[in-house]
Amino acid sequence: MNRLRIKTILIFIFIFILSKTVIAHGWHDETHLAIAKAAKYSKWYSAVGADMAKIKAGSTEPYNHYFDNTNNSEITPEMVSSQINRYNKPGDVEGHLYGAIIASLREYQKTVQAGKYPEYHIAFCAHYIGDLSQPCHNTPYDDFNKTHHTINDGVVENEVLKNIGYIEKNMYPINLRPDHFEEDLSREIVRIANISRKLGLKLRTENRDMTKGEAYIQIGHSASLFKAVLKYLGKID
Repeated sequence: MNRLRIKTILIFIFIFILSKTVIAHGWHDETHLAIAKAAKYSKWYSAVGADMAKIKAGSTEPYNHYFDNTNNSEITPEMVSSQINRYNKPGDVEGHLYGAIIASLREYQKTVQAGKYPEYHIAFCAHYIGDLSQPCHNTPYDDFNKTHHTINDGVVENEVLKNIGYIEKNMYPINLRPDHFEEDLSREIVRIANISRKLGLKLRTENRDMTKGEAYIQIGHSASLFKAVLKYLGKID
């Protein structure tokens, strides 16, 4: 009888943990690739690496891809700063997407200074900046999010690599000053995160998924920011 009770309790605990686990999907592969390609990243084909890493780094990598904004709070620069040191932190179920963008670029600079191959950190950054424009990665991971997440990840997946020109039409200049790089980058992260958050709330209110037009506008935000980062790094003119 005692063994049965213990077994029942353990099963309950396991189910409870699963119910609290946040699974970060993100745009599907070709959408991430298209964002990097539209930004003129020469190694655009590496932009899916962060999702591939989840297979073997499941305890750390997923939390870099989203922010579970349970209070629907306005994103601020202070929130971005508070997440930087949580990069790759296992078990941070709230997520720290915004800080991961800056932290991955810090890792790039450290790797350059160490004389090692640094490009993988840019590829991770490309992926995180892509996730920044996905509304479901900036809103609560509630029942609506769980039901609609996969559909919204793939809303343009089957066509997006054929429509790089259309993404480019939705892009715009972003200026990241070399002497105020992280400050300006944080400001842009906040701006795009709040655009994405507001769209996510609109989808909830109207109980629907993104249209293709909305998806391309969102993707344009990510591609614009990543292009600005590449320009700062001297990867493009």
